[in-house]
Amino acid sequence: MSYLEYNVKFVPTGLRKVLYINWVLVILLTSVAGLGFLMLYSVAGGSMDPWAGAQMKRFALGMSLMFIIAMVPIWFWRNMAVLAFGASLILLLLVDLVGVTGMGAQRWIDLGFMRLQPSELTKITLVMVLAAYYDWLDVSKVSRPLWVLLPLAMILVPTAMVLRQPDLGTSILLVAGGGAMMFLAGVNLFYFIAVIAAGVGLVTAVLVSKGTEWQILKDYQYRRIDTFLDPASDPLGAGYHITQSKITLGSGGWTGKGFMQGTQSRLSFLPEKHTDFIFTTLAEEFGFLGAASLLAMYLLIIIFCVVTALQNRDRFSSLLTLGIATTFFLFFAVNMSMVMGLAPVVGVPLPMVSYGGSAMLVLLVGFGLVQSAHVHKARQK
Repeated sequence: MSYLEYNVKFVPTGLRKVLYINWVLVILLTSVAGLGFLMLYSVAGGSMDPWAGAQMKRFALGMSLMFIIAMVPIWFWRNMAVLAFGASLILLLLVDLVGVTGMGAQRWIDLGFMRLQPSELTKITLVMVLAAYYDWLDVSKVSRPLWVLLPLAMILVPTAMVLRQPDLGTSILLVAGGGAMMFLAGVNLFYFIAVIAAGVGLVTAVLVSKGTEWQILKDYQYRRIDTFLDPASDPLGAGYHITQSKITLGSGGWTGKGFMQGTQSRLSFLPEKHTDFIFTTLAEEFGFLGAASLLAMYLLIIIFCVVTALQNRDRFSSLLTLGIATTFFLFFAVNMSMVMGLAPVVGVPLPMVSYGGSAMLVLLVGFGLVQSAHVHKARQK
């Protein structure tokens, strides 16, 4: 028992919760976000407008939400899981009815002061409802076919709604995150082997359907696949993004060209330099060492989440924490793979660094749940 835990009984309840917050995790999140502010300032040519200033305000709001959520007992969030998931489905339906269209996709709801992307919120509420489901379900029933169908429906319904927008990147993250939750809950490996086999069949069907009447994906999504397989086939067209991304990544070398000295981004050769491809700007200005430092901070965040999950005696809290950590991992793993040409370009932002309100707020809400699970876990008296 630590000195703090031994003497914490003399501290008022409210302050005790503040002391129990994982402050190392808070520092890591703030450091990553701070690096994001620097990069947004750089790509704007040394200006807080239009991206860095707005991102700072969103981060301040997100951190406030994180601390508020952390102070609320974890049992409350377990009881709210189904309601939160249902609300996210309603928001996805509203996107289909009154959503705002941008860059060829209908993904946002205009709230006046910001555009909310409900699919981002669904990533967290899906983890919540699956954690609550497996906390409620007896361990002996986890792999029985009847009890596997309900979580599958929970995953596939929002995935289908997001695919209609269309948003392939978020759909992939929903399926991967939901599947990870089922794996963590102890579902038999046979089901995952069956899903992988079905996935291979689906990929085959997607490729075969190209150019037919029953074509599964949109034309621009097929162009992304073609570009992934052979970017040099159209370097000034569909392959332009990934070609410029690789040039930018390589030009930084070991130590980079220096802050605000990146020629690819400053001369606007790099597309979407403040959102999906901001990692390449970081690599150009700070080099391999800067990129590796960001990756190290990401991995430390994952490690702290895993450690606190393993220490927690509550099944819901452990599954929730591991689910949030997995979602966070998928964010940066997919984004980095995408900009390095290891995966198709699917429009996944770099967490806490890319410009965007919905993704940052939702991630900080998710880490608020992680903090709530950590603050309210059973401790030795």
